[in-house]
Amino acid sequence: MSETGATRTTADTGRVVSGSLGRWLTIAGGVLFWGWLLARWLNNWLLPAGVGVPPGESFLDPAAVAPISDSLAFAVEYLPQLADAAWLTVVLTVVSIALGFVLAVPVSVARVYGTYSSTVSLAFTELIRGTPLLAQLFVLYYALNLSTLFRGLPDGGVLPSAVVYVAIIGFTINSVAYQAEYIRSALLSVDREQLTAARAIGLSQRQGIRHVVLPQALRFAIPGWSNELVYLIKYSSLAAFITVPELFNVARSIAADNFAYTGIFALVAVLYLGLVISASKLMAGVERRVAIPGLGSTTSQ
Repeated sequence: MSETGATRTTADTGRVVSGSLGRWLTIAGGVLFWGWLLARWLNNWLLPAGVGVPPGESFLDPAAVAPISDSLAFAVEYLPQLADAAWLTVVLTVVSIALGFVLAVPVSVARVYGTYSSTVSLAFTELIRGTPLLAQLFVLYYALNLSTLFRGLPDGGVLPSAVVYVAIIGFTINSVAYQAEYIRSALLSVDREQLTAARAIGLSQRQGIRHVVLPQALRFAIPGWSNELVYLIKYSSLAAFITVPELFNVARSIAADNFAYTGIFALVAVLYLGLVISASKLMAGVERRVAIPGLGSTTSQ
């Protein structure tokens, strides 16, 4: 083997080993991150049965960790409260994007294939995408006072207060508009002759869209949908401005008490980063799983 060939083989082997190591480190980090979060949440759910520690309290004594590292002791003391608040951030994100997806599909189909409904869909998406999400939340919470509709519901549990429902409505409406645009672009990327062929074999236009066009378009929309999921994780922090006790709001309250703004928001950044990386990896896996052979391409991650 020539020197150049040997060098190339060595470089390829190094890349394979490096890629494999990176994947294992990612998996290990994900298991650690989600194992700890789930342990915190499970602790809170089992607490009424007399199991675990009170919400916001650490499994470890920060004083015992302090001799090792002051920074580690700081994290041990305050991360439990942030982890408990991260539950609400996850709920806001998952529920809003799931509801948004269900509503975005008919909105995007109406935009592409409708007549009068296309104009309505266009007006809706442009209105929502053209105004700030924070302004939309303010209108729903302060102007329309939607929280009064949910005040009869019991507090506590998955959704601890009426304002959380308002936040979910606001995030869902905003997500519908953006997801509808991602799906619309994906619908347009499917050859229109496929719908013609579906009509030629006896399917109605609605059946052709449902059984022929949408299965392909939704696959093409996954990268955009992944992008929306990542954005929604971060935009969930805007719920703090309508008093939702999610991750950012709780961190701001803690920092206001101890004035350790840098330390607290460094921990918050770590939690948001963990959520974002997890969402990205999850959606990359979904994209590979549902990819149509020969249509587009996916890269291994």
